[in-house]
Amino acid sequence: METPDNETFRDSIGTVTEDGKRAWVFPKKPSGKFYKYRKYVSYALLAFLLLAPFIKINGNQFLMFNILERRFNIFSFPFWPQDFHLFVISMIIGVVFIALFTVSFGRIFCGWICPQTIFMEMVFRRIEYWIEGDRGKQMRLAKQHWNAEKIRKKTIKTIIFILISFIIANVFLAYLIGSDKLISYITDGPTEHSSTLISLTIFTAVFYFVFAWFREQVCIIACPYGRLQGVLLDTKSIVVAYDHKRGEAENGRKKFRKTEDREALGHGDCIDCMQCVNVCPTGIDIRNGTQLECVNCTACIDECDHIMESINLPKGLIRYTSEENIEKKVPFKLTPRIKGYIAVLAILTGLLVGMLFLRNDVEATILRLPGQLYEHKDNNIISNVFTYKLVNKTSEAIEGVSFKLLSHKGELKLVATNDHFVVPKQEISKGTLFVEINNSALSGDRNKIKIGVYSGDKLIETTTANFLGPRSFK
Repeated sequence: METPDNETFRDSIGTVTEDGKRAWVFPKKPSGKFYKYRKYVSYALLAFLLLAPFIKINGNQFLMFNILERRFNIFSFPFWPQDFHLFVISMIIGVVFIALFTVSFGRIFCGWICPQTIFMEMVFRRIEYWIEGDRGKQMRLAKQHWNAEKIRKKTIKTIIFILISFIIANVFLAYLIGSDKLISYITDGPTEHSSTLISLTIFTAVFYFVFAWFREQVCIIACPYGRLQGVLLDTKSIVVAYDHKRGEAENGRKKFRKTEDREALGHGDCIDCMQCVNVCPTGIDIRNGTQLECVNCTACIDECDHIMESINLPKGLIRYTSEENIEKKVPFKLTPRIKGYIAVLAILTGLLVGMLFLRNDVEATILRLPGQLYEHKDNNIISNVFTYKLVNKTSEAIEGVSFKLLSHKGELKLVATNDHFVVPKQEISKGTLFVEINNSALSGDRNKIKIGVYSGDKLIETTTANFLGPRSFK
């Protein structure tokens, strides 16, 4: 059974031709109320994305995801491998938050907040409009032979795209290795850090490929979020939608003619001008309903409102609305599913906040040295050897650090260091210590001992360890 021409969108995406080749999208430059608001949001987020790795609070980088050293900073809070459970909860909160917004407002994250959309639409496409012109000029330039004008425009665009991709690659690297390290690499010169230069070149090539060639295919093919919204959306979700009731009426769309009474002829307000399609950055026709390619960028809303205004018809033929509102005029309200997501989000957020308040600035781990048994000394003293690891999560060095045995009477001796030492800021101190306890104070062959970590006279952390002794026979 053949698919009617107006139903082909159900079986294929708009960026692929009938013979399976890439259909290049040349979107018209958008303008209007929503586009103006998107520019404000986008430039604020661009500033945040570019500056976040270089902002420090209390000596901590505002955002850092150093996977190699397993060190993460989120909103200047440092997360170590020992805090991985907090990092996981933070990521889960992010996923639930995006799911909540998708259930409520569709793919609004993609159109307004996603870095891919922001860089593509507000940086690279705007440069493209500046160099090559709007939709019509770009299409003519793509078709014309490689003359001086085309070579000049394409060369300028390529150079600018590569430079911006290189800047993005540097910022991306600052998120991964830290801004201080990146700046030191830059001041040292590229020859001193050839491996970093190779990484930067690879990142630059990837970003250039994404924004110069792959473009909207990231949202359509690579990003799983489009498929996710198909699961999360329902008829109550607020999305960018075409009001087919108003646009089609009884006899469908019709080209505009000044002398006609469209309402008397039974035609809807849609004049089939195709401007909503021409302005779409993913090349879809919003009049076909919600599609996975739609990123809720609102370009079609602005364009349709402009057309409606020019022919003296009410704006809002394409708008933020739900299917239920179009069909039954039902206003948006919180559904049980949305309330459930809100409840889960509130619980997880409360859990994270509580854990952050309970988290210690110093974490101590003391373990018995593997393969070592106890040593029996004079005066009935039993000795065990332990290794310790102290993690300083703060941005200041902790001075005068010492250990004290809290649970038993005995002695604690550090190996190859003074009784008091310093743990540098955001660093780990490791070492070996002996714990000596009189056998009379032990109960059996396994004893749990409690050790306090002090900074001067202040107790900053406690930890436990297993102390081995002779087996007692009754």
